[in-house]
Amino acid sequence: MLVFSSRRLLKILSLDFASAMALYPFIIVSHPYLKNHETLIRHEKIHLRQQLELGIIGFYIWYALEFLIRWFRYRNRRLAYENISFEREAYARESDATYLSRRPFWAFLAHL
Repeated sequence: MLVFSSRRLLKILSLDFASAMALYPFIIVSHPYLKNHETLIRHEKIHLRQQLELGIIGFYIWYALEFLIRWFRYRNRRLAYENISFEREAYARESDATYLSRRPFWAFLAHL
């Protein structure tokens, strides 16, 4: 895992929506000071694990489809994002420093 800062790249990849993004094996943050933000990095590490489980392409296909379904349901971009199963798992567990060491395989399914 490599963490680096690139506001411009993150703006393009996240459609100017995120302050950080996991793209295996990288974590991209918008500002250098976020490299040391433990909770944010832990959140993105959960996404890295999800990407390993589904494959990077599989992860992003599922992510995009689930986002579109939830956007149609909620008619709100922010609510759609917050209710993606991958995000729900990451937000629920980002404060738990030991979560990844005991995380079950495909744990995001519990957040559908």
